[in-house]
Amino acid sequence: MGAWAQLWPPLLLVGLLGRPPGAEAQAQVCSVSKTFFEVEENTNLTEPLVDIDVPEGQQVTLGASSTLFAFRIVGNQLFLNVTPDYEENALLQAHLECKSGDTVVTQLRVFVAVLDVNDNAPVFPFTTKETAVEEDTKVNSTVIAETELEATDKDQDDILFYTLQEVTLGASDFFSLAGVNRPALRLDRSLDVYKWPNMTFRLLVRDTEEENAEPSHTATATLVLTVLPADLRPPWFLPCTFSDGYVCLEAQYHGAVPTGHKLPSPLVLRPGPIYAEDGDRAINQRIIYSIIRGNVNDTFALSSESGNLTMTQSVPSPTTFLLVVKAEQADLARYSVTQVTVEVLAAAGSLPRFPQSLYRGTVAPGSGVGVAVRDAAAPSEVLRIQAEDPDFPDFNSAVTYRVTNHSDFRMDGEFLLTTTSLAQLGVFYAEVEANNTVTLGTATTVVEIQVSEQELPSTGGGLAEDKRFSVGDMATLGGVLGVLLLLALLGLAVLVRKHYGQRLKCCSRSAPDRQPRDFDNQAFLDGHEDNWAPAPSPGHGPKTAEALPTATEPVPREPPAPPSPAPGSRVPVSPAVPAGGSPTAVRSILTKERRPEGGYKAVWFGEGIGAEANVVVNAPSTDADRAGDSGNEGSGDEDAEADSGRGGSPHEWSLHDEPGAGSTYI
Repeated sequence: MGAWAQLWPPLLLVGLLGRPPGAEAQAQVCSVSKTFFEVEENTNLTEPLVDIDVPEGQQVTLGASSTLFAFRIVGNQLFLNVTPDYEENALLQAHLECKSGDTVVTQLRVFVAVLDVNDNAPVFPFTTKETAVEEDTKVNSTVIAETELEATDKDQDDILFYTLQEVTLGASDFFSLAGVNRPALRLDRSLDVYKWPNMTFRLLVRDTEEENAEPSHTATATLVLTVLPADLRPPWFLPCTFSDGYVCLEAQYHGAVPTGHKLPSPLVLRPGPIYAEDGDRAINQRIIYSIIRGNVNDTFALSSESGNLTMTQSVPSPTTFLLVVKAEQADLARYSVTQVTVEVLAAAGSLPRFPQSLYRGTVAPGSGVGVAVRDAAAPSEVLRIQAEDPDFPDFNSAVTYRVTNHSDFRMDGEFLLTTTSLAQLGVFYAEVEANNTVTLGTATTVVEIQVSEQELPSTGGGLAEDKRFSVGDMATLGGVLGVLLLLALLGLAVLVRKHYGQRLKCCSRSAPDRQPRDFDNQAFLDGHEDNWAPAPSPGHGPKTAEALPTATEPVPREPPAPPSPAPGSRVPVSPAVPAGGSPTAVRSILTKERRPEGGYKAVWFGEGIGAEANVVVNAPSTDADRAGDSGNEGSGDEDAEADSGRGGSPHEWSLHDEPGAGSTYI
């Protein structure tokens, strides 16, 4: 009963009023079916967001705390007034006020959460970033921190992925990123300022892991790294051979001096003078030279600035000095040493000599200062002028050269260079003096320098192609020359037939077989007396300077020839000597004339001193031949006079000057 006693007053009230208490008040307020919404950014909503239940006699408006311009109320419906953007406002609020007159009866709040979408590209804080890196930076060191290189993305949930792309070929061997999501730049390999003074990279960032993902956005920036030189290398004596960028196999120097002489000038060494430079050429510290070992009795002095090695005193006897020379940087940070070998040799006082007394060179007109004279015989090569000293064959570098008579040229080692611009064509003669700094001997030679247009050597290994004529031009020229040659041959045949037809016809009937020609004149070989023995029969050994028999009769041995006349004297003509009374016998004479009759052996001498001699054998003439030649008898003077006009040497005669068909040269 107690429980019912507690419940009966409300029930009584409900019964009296006919509805529960508060039902009338609940019907007098605004209401919405939903107060929280989620919308992706960049979504354009045209439908109402929610319907507002507004009691009769009331009006609903947007309160002051609503997101500005984000909503609008049309009738009793709430609309989204903007396209939402997560990066601008992630949460939108609509403040609804229901009023009765000026009195606010109800306040409602509707929230719109904007969902993030990948719609923004990442952005680097720079377009190009330049950074200096010390050459001695340790490997695996961080060169540029991650915070300096990372990009930003307005999309809250995006994860950025980085890639380092090389612009300078091979630069990726030196640098890399700490990780795909960590853009710190790390050094992977030791730097070399001379091989890689600067390197350029492209840094790329993507907001998706996969390149072909949709949507996906990228950005790029440029990294320029400049390598600063560090003091890593000691001085290097030159010339030297690099084994890598840090070690150079240095030169050792060799020289020679004569005994008993103190040379007044610095020693000439090979492969060159003592010279060192800072191995870090970009720093280029000044070098200081000194001798630290081997300078017995202080015989030598070394210039600390130039490295020139001079003598302080003479050395009386042959010996060898092994000098240890030090080259140190002026800041005393690094140094290196090398060995200088100086041989003291007994000088015999010989002089250097040039292999050629005249050298020929060429220079193109208009060549400027310092142009090397080229070899006239091989214009593609530089003319080299080198003297040798027989007493010091291994120390040719001890020979220095200078031009003594011409200011337009100078010597640079063994090469001749111009000292001015040579504009005019012409020929110059320069005297070059060689001076052996060891023996103090000198020699001179002359160089003929021709200033002319030089022909470029062929690049194909053969003759250079002449571009002035085409293939058609050359074919036409060949045809014309062929026609001219044919006409010349025809004309020559007509002339031969006209002037020599009878003689050829006669000789073909009666002339004996001609012996083969032999130019081995053994009668005049050095170291042998004249041999006038009869020649062997044809086919039985080599022919000598004797006459070959032209008939079947035996040929008797001739008496020895008279001694040769003194130069300039006239050679007497020996009368024909009959041999056995045979008409076919051979007669021997010494003469400067050609005799028309056959059957004799003649030795011809030229008129000048040292002129060569020639032996000719004339076969006996037949009766028909003598009849044909009868008109020439008594004309020996004219023949001699005509022959004397040909000159002293038989070698200058043409083939048309040969004797008749019965004659044979030996």
